[in-house]
Amino acid sequence: MRKLLFNLHLYLALASGVFVILLGVTGAIMAFEPELDHLLHARLSYVSPRGRALSLAEIAVAVDQAFPGERIGGYQISTDPGLSYGVSLRRGLVSVNQYTGEILGVRPGGPDFLSRVHQLHLRLLWQTRADPGKKIISWVGVVILFLLLSGLYLWWPYQRVKISRGASGFRFWFELHNSFGILSFVFLLLLTFTGVMIGFEQTTVPMFYRITGSQPSERPPQPPPPSPGAKPIPPDQAIEIARQAIPGATPFQIQIPGPRGAYQIRSRFPEDLTPGGRSAVIVDQYTGKVLFAEGSRTAPAGARMVIQNRALHTGDIFGIPSKTVMSLACLMLVAQAVSGASMWWKRR
Repeated sequence: MRKLLFNLHLYLALASGVFVILLGVTGAIMAFEPELDHLLHARLSYVSPRGRALSLAEIAVAVDQAFPGERIGGYQISTDPGLSYGVSLRRGLVSVNQYTGEILGVRPGGPDFLSRVHQLHLRLLWQTRADPGKKIISWVGVVILFLLLSGLYLWWPYQRVKISRGASGFRFWFELHNSFGILSFVFLLLLTFTGVMIGFEQTTVPMFYRITGSQPSERPPQPPPPSPGAKPIPPDQAIEIARQAIPGATPFQIQIPGPRGAYQIRSRFPEDLTPGGRSAVIVDQYTGKVLFAEGSRTAPAGARMVIQNRALHTGDIFGIPSKTVMSLACLMLVAQAVSGASMWWKRR
């Protein structure tokens, strides 16, 4: 059994090594995706707080003066006083100083470095209707899960957790592989298991609902046609309605609908550190009626399991400390792949 597991561990690792390194490097970057995005676009991201922020109506005036005639598709409302607001136009995302109305610049639409890293991690930049890239990555996750468990079994008789002074060649890589592997085992196991749950979400998400005996929330139908002469409520009013619909949650994004649509507002609670937030409100743009409201605290149990699984995988659950741990775990995964390949080469 030990020899069989050793050979499976070795050859599966060699076969998947490139993908393992790719997942480790991109995962280490993605753990700090929002922070890196701000640093890479510092001129557009950072502002100096100066008291009260302008209303969305006032910001819309400033944007219309700079880009006359362009329709606003939505607003990104920063919950950090030191970060700018964003206004979506066809040309891209306009960064605005919410205290002065100054236009800081425009980020053109289309993929940038971090979005490419994200898609490389999720689906190898290979996205078609069948989504083959995501399937490959998901099965690589299953392989990594096997490598972790079989590696623990192979390590147990030796239980080495040190690198000897003066070690070189095969011995150095062997001790490095063992030490890094056992020190990062729990974190890599958590990272890989949650990743596999995400990769096979068409199967795992319904499973979460079955386990908890809950049902997904029903989305509302399209809002009824507006009455003749009806005028939309302003975005500021829709934001205030969303605040009241989910008390304690702070809206950070609003989509401006077309003539037949509804306002869609995303919010987050203080404990929700995921950049995308997990609370949503839909408001009829003509009547101000709340068509749908679901907060992450009161969502169905199955949805809360999905939320927690993603937060654990990305490291968002405890903010910077857990992001740091998950980023280091990803780098440990790279170290395992490199040290394992070096062991094989030296022994060969």
